[in-house]
Amino acid sequence: MNEQKINELWSHLHWLTVLAQQGSYTAAAARLGVSKAAMSQRMADLEQMAGVPLVRRTTRSVRLTEAGQRLVDDTRASFEQIAQSFAQVRDLADAPHGLLRVTAPVAFARQQLVPRLADFLREYPDVRLELELSDRLSSLATEGFDLAIRHTAAPPDTHVAWTLCATRSVLVASRSYLRKRGTPLRPEDLRNHSCLHYPRAQDTPAWTFAQGTGSNVERVTVPVSGVLSANNSEALRDAAVTGLGIALLPDFSLPASLRASKLVPVLPDWQLVGGYADQLYAIRPYTAHVPRAVTAFVNYLRQALANGFGDGVAAMESA
Repeated sequence: MNEQKINELWSHLHWLTVLAQQGSYTAAAARLGVSKAAMSQRMADLEQMAGVPLVRRTTRSVRLTEAGQRLVDDTRASFEQIAQSFAQVRDLADAPHGLLRVTAPVAFARQQLVPRLADFLREYPDVRLELELSDRLSSLATEGFDLAIRHTAAPPDTHVAWTLCATRSVLVASRSYLRKRGTPLRPEDLRNHSCLHYPRAQDTPAWTFAQGTGSNVERVTVPVSGVLSANNSEALRDAAVTGLGIALLPDFSLPASLRASKLVPVLPDWQLVGGYADQLYAIRPYTAHVPRAVTAFVNYLRQALANGFGDGVAAMESA
């Protein structure tokens, strides 16, 4: 094949590597910012030039043939190096710039992240932010995210993680609910209450509490049940505000409701164990080069969240 023909193949081969990574024509086209028809035509042209089938199409997915996989394996590293080199050159600019793709949990993003974005985007007007609100654990590299905000006990070892702040789990209820049903004095009293909980894998939901220090720690696990469970802390909080029961929530869901006296802490002298994770992280796939936009956003979040969310909770508990 002459040099002119080879030069025509570079973009075709790059599209093939993206197709292999995304696993479908629709996803690959979206990643490249082209139409699905253009993606399909480019692959057909590449197969015609190669003289062998490169892609196997099924009703649900796309798989590469042996020849297609070999092309991807032989060229992927080169395209990744080109992208990295270009990013490094672009990043020599004085200010962070470009598209920053971030995924974050729904409740945290709505309540704590989105209200803080305006200040960041005003400070860095050349950065464009694409935010996906999802509780699904995305594959950052496969789905093209630059950064993930995660509420977890342990970030994956295969990624780079920055600690944003500590968090804690809090038990709360409305004053009207407690007037009607009584205020629990010990964890065991929760057996007689409507407990609004996050559904977990176990058949019978249970909350664990600890009190004391050192060798004098008392630990109590109580099976709980209630009129509502939900896989979103914002929904549980709003249900507690309406008087449906006692809710176990992460502290980042609570400051506004506690300040407005819509909710009050329950069993404040007991520490919740194994509720929600106790750390909030910013996580990125490992790469040798970190875009300035990523670094700027992480630094901004670390400063904005440095004090965590516990001040309002602590004030209410001591009131």
